[in-house]
Amino acid sequence: MNYIVIEDEPLARTEMETLILEVSDLKLSGTFSNVPAAQLYLKDHKVDLIFLDIEMPLISGIEFAENLPKETLVIFTTSYPQYALKSYELDAIDYLLKPIIKTRLAKAIEKAKLYHQLLANDQQKNVIASSTSEFMMIKADRKFHKVMYADIKFIEGLKDYVVLHTKWQKLITAMNLKTIHLKIPDSIFHRVGKSYVVNVNHIASFDHHTIYLGEDEIPMGEVYKESFFERFGVNLKN
Repeated sequence: MNYIVIEDEPLARTEMETLILEVSDLKLSGTFSNVPAAQLYLKDHKVDLIFLDIEMPLISGIEFAENLPKETLVIFTTSYPQYALKSYELDAIDYLLKPIIKTRLAKAIEKAKLYHQLLANDQQKNVIASSTSEFMMIKADRKFHKVMYADIKFIEGLKDYVVLHTKWQKLITAMNLKTIHLKIPDSIFHRVGKSYVVNVNHIASFDHHTIYLGEDEIPMGEVYKESFFERFGVNLKN
């Protein structure tokens, strides 16, 4: 899996390269100080993953990401937390705040590698074959998988796909989040952001910004907060 780094600060570019080398086996294809230079490179080269700064001259990272091909994965790297929600609306793999912590970077890269593998394995043929009040049947890898709703921790939207994160495995299928949300019981599932639906029975705790499901942390979208807090009988202003 190859990658490029787009970062306007020379020292930050070097630090990013060094950190990625220390925590992964990704192949570096190039580094760029601005978006137009990267765009020229991408015209003739395929890139799997982009580490992308946001506040840059000429064209911002957000503007650039809005027009990337759906198969290109993005990890934002920035000093500014205020763009986090927008990054998830763009289906970014992760949003890393500088100074970047090695363990967070490693986790983001592993997530990117997982999705790259899932998307590359002809997963677009995966479909929901049927559903009942307790489970759904998903056709994937030439098999029908019986997925119990109780076993699904959360569902994540990823570009034109959704990823079912269960207690046992991850399954990807060609469907948007809104469509699958209509197929599953709202008695146990709640949409908490543009890219996430969670099983409320797996929630360990939450605050005003994040929902915690064991080792998984799910960002909460602003427009979904009120209904989520109401569901648990908690005052949003507390």
